[in-house]
Amino acid sequence: MANFYNDNKALHYYLHHPLMKEIVTMRERNFTECKQFDYAPVDFDDAIDSYERVLEVIGEICGEIIAPNAKDVDLEGPHLDNGHVTYASATYKNLQALNQAGLMGITLPRRYGGLNFSQIPYTMAADLVSRADASFVNVWGLQDCAETINEFGSEDQKARFLPRTCAGETLAMDLTEPDAGSDLQSVMLKATQDADGTWRLNGVKRFITNGDGDIALVLARSEEGSHDGRGLSMFIYDKRDGGMTVRRIEDKMGIHGSPTCELVFKDAKCELCGERRLGLIKYVMSLMNGARLGIAAQSVGISESAYREADEYARSREQFGHPIIQFPAVSEMVANIKAKLDASRALLYECTRFVDYYKTLEAIARERTLTPEERKVMKAYNRLADAFTPLAKGMTSEFANQNAYDCVQVHGGSGFMRDYACERIYRDARITSIYEGTTQLQVVAGLRHVTTGTYLNRIKEYAMQNYSDAVADQRAKLEQMTALFEQAFASVKGQNDPDYITFHARRLMEMAGYIIMGYLLIGDATNEPDLFLRSAKVFVNIGAAQVAAHAEFISDFAPNDVAGAYMQ
Repeated sequence: MANFYNDNKALHYYLHHPLMKEIVTMRERNFTECKQFDYAPVDFDDAIDSYERVLEVIGEICGEIIAPNAKDVDLEGPHLDNGHVTYASATYKNLQALNQAGLMGITLPRRYGGLNFSQIPYTMAADLVSRADASFVNVWGLQDCAETINEFGSEDQKARFLPRTCAGETLAMDLTEPDAGSDLQSVMLKATQDADGTWRLNGVKRFITNGDGDIALVLARSEEGSHDGRGLSMFIYDKRDGGMTVRRIEDKMGIHGSPTCELVFKDAKCELCGERRLGLIKYVMSLMNGARLGIAAQSVGISESAYREADEYARSREQFGHPIIQFPAVSEMVANIKAKLDASRALLYECTRFVDYYKTLEAIARERTLTPEERKVMKAYNRLADAFTPLAKGMTSEFANQNAYDCVQVHGGSGFMRDYACERIYRDARITSIYEGTTQLQVVAGLRHVTTGTYLNRIKEYAMQNYSDAVADQRAKLEQMTALFEQAFASVKGQNDPDYITFHARRLMEMAGYIIMGYLLIGDATNEPDLFLRSAKVFVNIGAAQVAAHAEFISDFAPNDVAGAYMQ
């Protein structure tokens, strides 16, 4: 039987990272819930055993049900019936399998029917599901919406909505509009109050992933006469109350199983989540960071499927009397896919650990006063999470696109045909660098961590760690890459021109990304050389070439060329 967890040793490796013990112990409040819930762990080993068992179940469902259904889901897709979405028939089978296994609400508290798992196993579940069918993770994986309700909703809202999530109801986050895509400050969907205090929504939302979900978080303008983010609030819309219809399901290039909807709200009843005026400033920022981590996991899952499809085809396809994997041009492509996959996964789980740590301390802070040391640690991990989330989303999604492209190329003409999964993988990958903030917006989000030294300081911490002699050459290259990065940034910053810094921001972030991912991989190769050494060597070579190219471009670039050649 196919099991996508059991056949992936890298996931087992990351589940047993040393930092997990601190994270899980805090998450479980020193394992006190075992007195109240018989399925709560009694200690750390018991918790990890629970994670393993659940991931094995998810891995089996992915391998035996979701992946085999992916082609039919892609071909059928969802459709519109009387203003509401009907999923592809196989999508319902996928949801049923996960629901029957009790795998909704993985991270939610047990008192609402959840499993109270840390972010790490949830991210791994998204990684696994995305490998099976990248479109389905957009139906199943929007559980960050429930996390937002858990974090910012009232006790009554949590008691009413979270058990429904754990029971299998789907979610959506209704943010973007026809005239407000990335510019969410321009959102104009109106939220008004009746005389009895009931809130009503009126307006249109567009490009909404899983837009007809059972429970939705809706960003709307609650302050009459306002025109910026300070006039926006977050609302919970319950599909049971009616008032919202789906005008259309977008006809997309890929992720066909995931309905992307245009929604019309007409006096739709809703309720305020959190405080007025903080919808964009506080709640969407939290929601989007979780969603971006989810897209990074989706991107890694896509890279995993691209690698496996390319490797299997290259080993089985013969030309001129030999498997094509034996030809250097092909073997290089497959090795590069694997290296970028492993580097992406290393960055994904490093970022997830940072998020897990600070979010857990943040939750504890809502229960009691943190000690000064705990506040200091939370602040440090919050900053790292804030820096690594746009880096992870940007780098992993770009690599997913490159890997899907190369997967098709390995297949040659066959890769252009729907007979092979790589054609679907290629189409599904394209959206990852667009939604939940384009790569360009990730650069904007991460730029301050370039300019304030967050990335460089973290690189220097990685450089001080102990590595095996087997990666000594790669470590030396990473030191050289770091020097080029420092020189390039000093050169750009020295112009004292914000536009010039912004122009080179993507190059600087990519340089930092290649170095960070390289250090993470040589660390993994030190611990598990059989799993990661080959990829570490290949990836550092790729990174060295890219960092050198960016450094040369910056050093040869005249500041007035920005306005003269690139600005319209």
